[in-house]
Amino acid sequence: MRIFTVTILLTCLSFLNLSAQNAIKGIVINSDSDKPLQGVLISVKEINFTSLTNFNGAFTLNNLPKRELVIIISLKGFKTQNIPIQITEGLVDLGIISIYKDASNDIDLSTITLTDDELNDDSSIADNITGLLQSSKDTYLRAATYEWSASFYSIKGLGSENAKVLINGIEMNKHYNGRPQWSNWGGLNSVLRNQDFSSGLSPSSYSFGGVLGVTNINTRASYYKKSASISYASSNRSYSHRLMAKYSSGLLKNSWAFTVSASKRHANEGFTEGTSYNAYSIFASLEKQINKKHSLNFTAIQAKNSRGKSAANTQEVFNLKGTAYNPYWGYQNGKIRNARIKRINEPIFMLNHYWKLNNKTSLNTGIAYQFGETGNSRIDFNGGNDPSPTYYRKLPNYFLNNSYGSDHANAYKSFVNFKNDGQLNWLDLYIGNKNTNNNALFALYEDRNDAKLITVTTNLNAELTDNITLSGNLKYKKINSENFANVLDLFGASGYLDINKFGDIGNDNLQNDLLNPNRVVKKGDKFKYNYKLMSQVYGGFTQLQFKYNKIDFYIASAINNTSHQREGLYKNGIYPGSSTNATIPNSFGKSKKINHFGYGVKTGFTYKISGRHLLDFNGGYISKVPSIRNSFVNSRFNNLTVAEVSSLNNEKITSLDASYIVRTPFITAKLSGYYTTIKDATNIAFYFTGADNLFVQEITTGINKKHFGTEIGIEAQVLSSFKLKAAANIGQYTYSNNPTVTLASEISTKSSNAGFNDSGIKDYGRANLKNYRIASGPQTAYSFGFEYRDPNYWFIGMTLNYLDNIYVSPSIIKRTTSFVSDDSQFFPNFNPALARKLLSQEKFDAYFTLNAIGGKTWNIGKGKYIGFFASLNNILNEKYKTGGYEQGRTANYKLESKDKVNGTPNFGTKYWYGRGATYFLNINYRF
Repeated sequence: MRIFTVTILLTCLSFLNLSAQNAIKGIVINSDSDKPLQGVLISVKEINFTSLTNFNGAFTLNNLPKRELVIIISLKGFKTQNIPIQITEGLVDLGIISIYKDASNDIDLSTITLTDDELNDDSSIADNITGLLQSSKDTYLRAATYEWSASFYSIKGLGSENAKVLINGIEMNKHYNGRPQWSNWGGLNSVLRNQDFSSGLSPSSYSFGGVLGVTNINTRASYYKKSASISYASSNRSYSHRLMAKYSSGLLKNSWAFTVSASKRHANEGFTEGTSYNAYSIFASLEKQINKKHSLNFTAIQAKNSRGKSAANTQEVFNLKGTAYNPYWGYQNGKIRNARIKRINEPIFMLNHYWKLNNKTSLNTGIAYQFGETGNSRIDFNGGNDPSPTYYRKLPNYFLNNSYGSDHANAYKSFVNFKNDGQLNWLDLYIGNKNTNNNALFALYEDRNDAKLITVTTNLNAELTDNITLSGNLKYKKINSENFANVLDLFGASGYLDINKFGDIGNDNLQNDLLNPNRVVKKGDKFKYNYKLMSQVYGGFTQLQFKYNKIDFYIASAINNTSHQREGLYKNGIYPGSSTNATIPNSFGKSKKINHFGYGVKTGFTYKISGRHLLDFNGGYISKVPSIRNSFVNSRFNNLTVAEVSSLNNEKITSLDASYIVRTPFITAKLSGYYTTIKDATNIAFYFTGADNLFVQEITTGINKKHFGTEIGIEAQVLSSFKLKAAANIGQYTYSNNPTVTLASEISTKSSNAGFNDSGIKDYGRANLKNYRIASGPQTAYSFGFEYRDPNYWFIGMTLNYLDNIYVSPSIIKRTTSFVSDDSQFFPNFNPALARKLLSQEKFDAYFTLNAIGGKTWNIGKGKYIGFFASLNNILNEKYKTGGYEQGRTANYKLESKDKVNGTPNFGTKYWYGRGATYFLNINYRF
C-alpha cells in the first residue's frame, strides 16, 4: 500500500504546474453563510484560461498575460461577478470574494417539488429514488428526482439501501433493511436544505457511503441565516394541504443560535382512492458556541405521520374500477375508513460536539437516540371469510374459470356488485362479530415495531498539507426492537381467540403461544407473535484526498463488524422446538447470534484537461453485511436463520464509473458510463402457494445481478434568461446467474405430505433467472425541456419525458424445475411452447409524460419576499404502469395454464399504475 501511494503521488506530481509567475489567486465564499464554495468556475474573458475552486473555495490562475483582464466568477444559482484587474509580474491575491445568491433562482425546489412519495409503499418497487431532498445541480440527477420519480425510477437500477443518509455526520439508514426512512424527517424541507451530497462512489468527508453516494444533512443552528418563512401548499397527490413555518435566529451576540420549524400535512383522500394522510412535524436546533474551538449543538426532530395505503391489483380489477381504485377502504358512517394504515412516530434526539483543533483540523462527535413505534394495520379473520372486496372468489372471472364450468349468472351478478360498489364493507364485520362474545370472527390489528436505537459517531477532517486531506470516522450502533401484533378494534365483540386457524396437528399446533393457550385478547393486547431483535455494529472509515492543479484523486476504506440476534417471547405451537429432535425450529428464547464482518475499498481520480473539461473515474468493492430482514427465515414465528437452511453470505458489490464533464458559460454537460455487479444477494418472500396449499417463506440465496448503462445530463444557456436541458439514462439491469431457492413452511401434515422435512424446509434447487430483467422501474429514460427565467423574478419551464423498458418482477418459484414436473415427471398435457410463453417476462408499454413548472418571486423590500410556485405533472393524463409482480399462487404449469385458459386469470400479475394529471401549488413568505 505504501509503494502504491508513493507511486500515485509521483505520477500525479508530473502533471502539476507549479509556476506562480503572472498569476492570480483568491477564495470564493457564500455571502449568506461565509462558507467556502467548491466548483465555482473562474474564467478570463476572451482568453481560454479557466479554473475551479477547490473544497476550501480557493483557486489559482497561472501564466496570465501582462495586461488588463476581466475575471469572471460564476456558479449556478449565484449572480455572476466580473472583476477587472491589471496583471503585472508576480502573484496577485484577490483575497476573499463573496458571491450572492440569485433571487430569481431561489425557488427552493427541495421545499416545493419534493415528491409526495416520502411515505411510500412497502414494496421495493415503490422505494423511490434516494436523496429526494438533495438539491444537486447535476442535470441528470435533477431529472431523475423531479421528472422521473413519479414512475418510480431507480438510479442505476439500484435500491436506496445503496445510498447513505446522515444528519450531522450520524447515519440514519434503517438497520432492518438498510434503507433511509425519509418520513422520519418528512415535512421539514425548509430546515433540511444545508446538505452535502456526494454522488456515486465520489469521496465524502462524512462516510464511506455506497454505490449511490452520501447525503449529509447539516442542522447546526449557526449555519442558518437569520430569517423566517411561512408557506402554504395545495395538491391532489398524497396530501391536500400543507402548512409550514420556520424561524432562524442566526448567531446571536451571546454566542447562541437556534432554529425552529413545524409543518402540518393533511388529506382525507389523495389521488388514489381512500388514501388518507395526516402528518405533523416539528424541528428544533440549538447551538452554543463555547469559544472559537468548541461548540455544542442539540437537534430534536419529530415527524409523526399516518397514511392510508393502497394495493397493487390485477388487470381484471383495474379494468372494472379504474387505475385510482383501492380495495383497502370503505365507508363507515359516511366517512372513508382505510383498513391498511401505516403509522410512523420515531423522534430523534441528537447532540453534537464540534471541536476545531486548529485551522486545519476539526472533530465532530455526535450521539443520537431514536425511539418510538411504527405500525401497519390489517384485518385478521379467525373463522370468517376474507373481507377483501378483491378476494378472487368475489370477482367475475372466478365464476367464468370455475372448475365446474362457466357460471355466467353469478359472474354477471359479481360484475354488477363489484362495478357499483367494490369497497370494503365495514358493516359486515360488525354483523359477523355480533353475538360472538369472546370468539370474534374479525379483528383489526397492527403489526407493531417498537424500536430503540443509539448511535455514537466521531468524524475527523484534517488538512494535512495544502493538497492532502484526511477524513475518517468511528461509529457504534445498538438496536433493540420489540415486534408484536396489537389489537386495535374488535368490531363490537368482547374478545378474540389467539389461535392460528391454519394449524392442523391438534390443539397445540393451533396455539400462537403455548405458554398461554386459548388466550382471549382484548383491544390493546398483544397477540399472534411477540419477539425482540437485537443488533450491534462497530465500524469506521478512512479517506485520503489529494488535490492538485491538474489532477485530484482519493483512496478510501471502511470496515464494520455486525451481529444480529432474535429472542422469542411466545412459544409458537407450530415451532415449539424439541429437546429430542434438534431439527424442529424453536420459537421461544434466543436464537443463534449471527456475526458478519463487512468492508469496502474505493478509489478514483479527476483529471482536469482544463478548467472547463474534466475526466472523472471511480471504482470500488464493497462486502456488504446481510440486513436483519435477510438474516432470519421468518422472524415473526421462529428462530430459524437463513444460514441454517441455505448459505448466507455478504453481498459482494463491484462498481465502476467514468465521466466526461464540460463546464462552459454556454454548455454544462456530463456524460457517464457505469457498471455494477452484485453477487451473493439474498431475498425472502412470503406468499400462499396453491401447489402445496401452504403459506411459505421463499428464501433465494446466491443472487447475482448486473447493472450497466449510460447517464447523460446537458444544459445549454442559449440566452441569459433561457436555457435548454436534456437528460437520459440508457441502462440494462439483469440477473446474471441462476440462484438457489428454498421454501420454508409450517411443520404440519400438509407440509410433510408436500415433501417438506421435519424442519419445514424443502430444497427447490436453482431458479432459471439468468438474463431476466430486474424490476426496478424504467431502465431507459429520456427528458428534454426548457426553462425561462425573467429578470423580473418570474420563470416557467416545461419538460417532455419518455420512459421505456419497464418489466414485471418474475415469480422465482415458477422458474424452478418444480414448475414443469411433479416427482420428476412432466405434468400431463405439458406443452413446452405454452410453458415458454407462460414464463416469458412481461414488459410494459413505453409512455410519455409532460410536466410543467412556473412561479414568481416578489421582492417587497428589506429582505422580504413573497413567492408563488406551481407544478403540473403528467399534463396529458397518460395512464401507465410503474411496476408489478407475478403471484406465486399458481406455482406450477398445471395451475398456471389452467388459470390463464380464458386469458383473464384469477391469480394474474398484480400491477401498480402511475398517477394521472396532478398539480402542486405553493405560496410562501420569507422575511
